[in-house]
Amino acid sequence: MGKVRPTIALTSSDIEDNAVTTSKLIDDAVTSAKIDDATIVNADVNASAAIALSKLNVTGTGTSSNFLRGDGSWNVAGVDTLAALTDATISASDPTISTNPSAVGHLWLNSTSGEGYIATRVVAGDNVWTNIGQGTGPVPLPYDVDFLIIAGGGGAGKGAWGRGGGGGAGGYRSSYLAEASGGGGSAETAIAANSGIVYTVTVGSGGTGSTSNPVNGGDGTDSSIAGSNITTHTSIAGGGGGSVSGSPTNGRSGGSGGGGGIAAGGAGTANQGYAGSAGQNSPSFGGGGGGAGQAGQPGSGSTGGAGGNGVASTITGSSTTRGGGGGGSSDNPTGGAGGTGGGGDGEGSGTGQTGGTNEGGGGGGGGTAGGTGGTGVVIVRMLTADYSGTQSNGTVTTDGSDTIITYNTSGTFRG
Repeated sequence: MGKVRPTIALTSSDIEDNAVTTSKLIDDAVTSAKIDDATIVNADVNASAAIALSKLNVTGTGTSSNFLRGDGSWNVAGVDTLAALTDATISASDPTISTNPSAVGHLWLNSTSGEGYIATRVVAGDNVWTNIGQGTGPVPLPYDVDFLIIAGGGGAGKGAWGRGGGGGAGGYRSSYLAEASGGGGSAETAIAANSGIVYTVTVGSGGTGSTSNPVNGGDGTDSSIAGSNITTHTSIAGGGGGSVSGSPTNGRSGGSGGGGGIAAGGAGTANQGYAGSAGQNSPSFGGGGGGAGQAGQPGSGSTGGAGGNGVASTITGSSTTRGGGGGGSSDNPTGGAGGTGGGGDGEGSGTGQTGGTNEGGGGGGGGTAGGTGGTGVVIVRMLTADYSGTQSNGTVTTDGSDTIITYNTSGTFRG
């Protein structure tokens, strides 16, 4: 038998320096645990050969236009255009106060006008852009426009034996000072207008009075202010009054509700107006139409119900009451009184009175025909320093440092 060679354990001292060559190592045999933690410098890498990417923990794809980051990912080496920067924007239009930049110092260039802006305050929806281009001034901040918006009043009902309900007043909305809105509502928040935006004002017409039974008086039409940067502010039309023949009808709901024939009154709209009152068969009367400041009143004896009173405002510089409900008709020739602020009086055998023009008053109930509702009105008020000087179809007045525009018909104003 051959002799068995003994196993000899080698130690590092048994291997000559520089004796182990690359060819003696198995491919992919050296792990990271066997490599010194010290940083490999350029001198440790053979200058004539590159380290294969497969040996590195690299994500993505390398190209001639990107570079390998220290975290093993590829990234673009710089940008080719200004618009590619995260803190710069090129646009065909100017920024607005609601244009939210990346940070203070964000650059905005208008490619149409050549103007430039820098974001000098960053608050979401309330940013400040300072003009650095050929134009003048920063992006304008919004300014307050107070309003009084009253819709058209409802037409009144015609009642057999004088039992037509009064028309309801048009819805009443106000933001001026601490003055109330209709229906017991508080003053609303002023409109935040922006320079350059055109705001459209719509003034509602009054509803027609009833001329036949049992046809209700017609509703008025809405009044409103609309613009591209605001939610449309709308006052709801006044409800028509109820009529009576063989089949009595309820007053119609609206900004303020119409009075009933010998039936229920119509409902008002929250924060705009009150309900109309019910009518009664014996003794006979129509209910009063609701007003901006008070509900329609029931009649008494053979007297028609009084219309609800309106609300006073000083938005034009002097106190004026608007938005009164129409009185109901009755067997009594005088009928119910219209509410203060343009409510038409009711009549017994004749035609009810028309609601106040540009007061949004409800028409008065009648035996022959119901009265027509009054047209609405829209009034805006702003600092004269903010007023652009551009409007259509309004009447411009001033009060102290403020400019007031009163619209008796539909029109516009420019922010």
